Amino acid sequence: MSHMISLSDDSTYIILEVRGEITRQTAMQYNLEAHKLGKEKGIKKYLMDCTDARNVDSVLNNYQFAYEDMRHTEGIDITAIVAAVVAPEDHSHDFIETTAKNSGLNVTLFRDKQKAIEFLKSK
Repeated sequence: MSHMISLSDDSTYIILEVRGEITRQTAMQYNLEAHKLGKEKGIKKYLMDCTDARNVDSVLNNYQFAYEDMRHTEGIDITAIVAAVVAPEDHSHDFIETTAKNSGLNVTLFRDKQKAIEFLKSK
């Protein structure tokens, strides 16, 4: 698994690209790094590109990630707007979108990268 964090060309959102398998622990590590850059740049919008990544964690760990980790870890901006892009046939991220929304986080799942970018730019 690997990841890369960068700033969008127009400097309006942070891009987090993930490849390989994602778990609660790796997702937190990546999010903390991305949110640190967001804080440094004054940016609250994130494009999480998981088109080459699969969520392999348990339902319980996904639930705890949304309700505990993301909501109560120092360094995470709970007011962030997140557009997550996944491969069209990949439904391994669906539950995390639901639990994140239910926990009060602004996370929306997309299967088209351009639509995710348009969503971020409209916010």
